[in-house]
Amino acid sequence: MGSQGDILQVGTNELELVDFRIFKEEDGKVYEGIYGINVSKVREIIKYPKLTELPGVPEFIEGIFDLRGIVIPVVDLARWMGINPPQNHDIHPRVIIAEFNNILIGFVVHEAKRIRRISWADIEPASFTSGQGVLDKSKITGVTRIENDEVLLILDLESVVEELGFYQPDVDSELSIDKFSGIAMVLDDSLTARKIVKEALQKMGFSVVEAKDGQEALERLEELYGHYGERLSDELKIIVSDVEMPRMDGFHFAARAKEDPRFADIPIVFNSSISDHFSEERGKEAGGEGYMVKFDANVFYAEISKIVRSHIKTA
Repeated sequence: MGSQGDILQVGTNELELVDFRIFKEEDGKVYEGIYGINVSKVREIIKYPKLTELPGVPEFIEGIFDLRGIVIPVVDLARWMGINPPQNHDIHPRVIIAEFNNILIGFVVHEAKRIRRISWADIEPASFTSGQGVLDKSKITGVTRIENDEVLLILDLESVVEELGFYQPDVDSELSIDKFSGIAMVLDDSLTARKIVKEALQKMGFSVVEAKDGQEALERLEELYGHYGERLSDELKIIVSDVEMPRMDGFHFAARAKEDPRFADIPIVFNSSISDHFSEERGKEAGGEGYMVKFDANVFYAEISKIVRSHIKTA
C-alpha cells in the first residue's frame, strides 16, 4: 500500500495518512475516535484473522498469526490506549499491517475509512484535553483538524515498538564506541525515540541539543549560529533527524537547512521507523548524508561514526 501513483515530492512538508476509527463507551454514550497512521508504514489492511494467543505477553497483545509465511504480532490499539470499546455497537474490526524497523506488526482498529493528504504544518503537537476525558498525550505525537471541526490524532506507535522490545539500544560487547567532541542535534517528536538517540549520542561524547520538530530545529540552529557564528559547522558535528514530525517533517527541515549557506555543510542523517526504500531515496534528495531505521545501536554507532569522520576530514 502507498502513494505510488501520486508521489509526494521532497520538501512539500506533506504526508498521507490512513484514517481509522476506534470507538469507546463512556456513561452509556459511544464516542468515535479519529486516528491516523502514515501510509508509508502501511503494508496492507486485512480482515481480523484467526489468532494464536501467547502466554506472558502484555495484555494489549491479542496474539500472533501467519501472513504468507511471516509471523506477525497483533496489537489491540484500544486496549493499549486504555479505551473500553462499546459492547453493543456494530464494529467490523480490521487489522492494519504496518512495518516498523523492518518488522511487521498488526494493529486492530474498529474501522478503516480513507487516505488523507495533510500538511505537517497543519499538525500540532499534542497538548490538550478532550471533552471525553483527558487524552494520554504520551501516546499521541500530533493532532490536526479535519472536516466538521473534528480532530484527528496521530498515535506514537513507536512507543508500542519499544514496549515490545524491538528496539536494540545495547551494543555487541566486542564493539568499541568511537568518541567525539562537539555538539550533536536530535530531532524527534517521540519522547521515547528522542531519549534513546540522545543517550546514544552522549555515549559517543557529544553534547546534545534537542528539538521536537523541524520548525524548532531551525530555531535551535539560529540560536547556535548566534552563539558560534561561522564556527558552527566545526562545533555542530551532526544532526540526527526523524522523518515524521508535526509542523515540519524531517525532509522539509533538511531541504531548508541545506539551502542556507550557514548550515549547508552540517551533515544530516535520518533516523526513522519508516523502512521502505522510497523514503531512503527521498532522504538523499533532501540532502541527507545517511538514512537509518530505528533503532539498532550497532548500526547507529557505525553510521554516525562514519558520517562524522567524513565530515571532519572534509572540513
